[in-house]
Amino acid sequence: MQLPKVSLKSNHYVRARAIMLILLCAFLLAADTLPDQKALTTMAARFAPVKIDADVSKLPAEERAALVEIVAAAKIMDSLFLRQVWGQNTATLLDLAADATPLGKARLDYFLINKGPWSRLDHNAAFLPNVPKKPDGGAFYPSDAPKPLLEAFFKGLNDKDRAQATGFFTTIRRQANGALSVVPYNLEYQDELEVAGAHLDAAAKLTKQPTLAAFLSKRADAFRTNDYYASDVAWMELDASIEPTIGPYEVYEDELFNFKAAFEAFITLRDDQETAKLQKFGAELQGIEDALPIDEKLKNKKLAALSPIRVVNVVYTSGDANKAVQTAAFNLPNDERVIKEKGSKRVMLKNVQEAKFKMVLLPISKRALAAADQKNVAFDAFFTHILMHELMHGLGPHNIKAAGKDSTVRQELKETYSAIEEAKADVSGLFALGLLVDKGVIDKSMAATMYTTFLASSFRTLGFGIAEAHGKGMALQLNYLLDFGAFLIRKDGTFAVEPTKIADGVKALTRDLMTLQAEGNYQKARSLIDTLAVIRPEVQKMLDKMRGIPTDIRPIFTAP
Repeated sequence: MQLPKVSLKSNHYVRARAIMLILLCAFLLAADTLPDQKALTTMAARFAPVKIDADVSKLPAEERAALVEIVAAAKIMDSLFLRQVWGQNTATLLDLAADATPLGKARLDYFLINKGPWSRLDHNAAFLPNVPKKPDGGAFYPSDAPKPLLEAFFKGLNDKDRAQATGFFTTIRRQANGALSVVPYNLEYQDELEVAGAHLDAAAKLTKQPTLAAFLSKRADAFRTNDYYASDVAWMELDASIEPTIGPYEVYEDELFNFKAAFEAFITLRDDQETAKLQKFGAELQGIEDALPIDEKLKNKKLAALSPIRVVNVVYTSGDANKAVQTAAFNLPNDERVIKEKGSKRVMLKNVQEAKFKMVLLPISKRALAAADQKNVAFDAFFTHILMHELMHGLGPHNIKAAGKDSTVRQELKETYSAIEEAKADVSGLFALGLLVDKGVIDKSMAATMYTTFLASSFRTLGFGIAEAHGKGMALQLNYLLDFGAFLIRKDGTFAVEPTKIADGVKALTRDLMTLQAEGNYQKARSLIDTLAVIRPEVQKMLDKMRGIPTDIRPIFTAP
């Protein structure tokens, strides 16, 4: 790089030379730190390949044919999600696919894991050259529109237009004159959604299960109209052997505001035997809500009656549901109107959870816990806490008052919402487990395993990185409970539960997070995350000991 030739007497020369040297160093550093083929292979190895089996042989021929069409629709969610993550994702993928060198193949492989050129386990560090910082707002907003400009745009709209602009299913784009405008998903992604809708319509005609046909038809209509309400209600009422979840749902990818929903698909088969075992938990929700450690006026005295629980086995996932760390369970829909009327459905991905427990959690527990505590790590506690986590997403504050106006926790907490909500669901899930053990709904034996299993699993979640909502929320919880004295660090560096303080610590954190949500206090949420959602040195030492243990699984789908 040639430096400018100007007078040595010029202060401008000195400044220019300094700036050029800084830029040169930054360029060289960036080039040096990009992972090579070996490093990329090592990074990809953090995701252990696991076959994810689901037995489709018992399905009638027409249902298997419908399943093929549903999976075809699900595959389109991948291309849509790629577009939502970054505007140049599709072009980058095509370039990588054309690179037949060993480095090119390694880059392509890791790109497909992350659904983009940023390593989600490494604070979204770029692993490709000439790639910008991962955009906080994905491709939902113009790349040249800073957050204050977008906030001013939202503020200048009337209530109806603001609700659409900040809603789940719209993008913000620039018009030809540079002004910002709102574009609904059915226009933004029209071509892909039309094809996906056609596959769902075909599946609806093939299936003999009425509620499945109703959902598929209404979701196809939603793709065309951008009105997802009727199909969300139909999904809540779904009672079929095939349990598909497909469309725009979670807002994690919009780290700017947590407003915009990303496309995903979970195509699953219902496990009737396991589902029947867990139905009893649905009847306990109102009692759990009534017992929450928050002010009485903040509690929902009449939860929606329909809150189904499904245990399923995954056939296929895509889009936001199949990026880097795999989802173990989910609680949907996110539309507060549907939650108020119908409640929400909790879906447990059993074959995925079994793979995570075996490949990740058990090996972690042998390093994070003392030998005497390792016997208290149990799949039943892992599985049941994940269920309670999903149940608790539907409890506590959702629709709130802010500055005298109706609002939601999601809208008030903005980009802090996802991490706070994940932490709340985790810790209040532990609180609820304690209630149900005391009540006898859950066997008393789980009292000996639930806290220790959660502690071991906290290191599994922290392995996702704190750039991600679940990891950030877990760091917040772990540090809070360490400060409370509910978790301890032994002299040998292993972690342990303090049995005399853990229940009180869980109760206190549940109270603090839910009260913050009810207040819609953005500043308090921001401060809490900045203070506690960090990796402290003692925790980092333990995470360093996890090297060689897979961070998560990489599913290999075998059906249909």
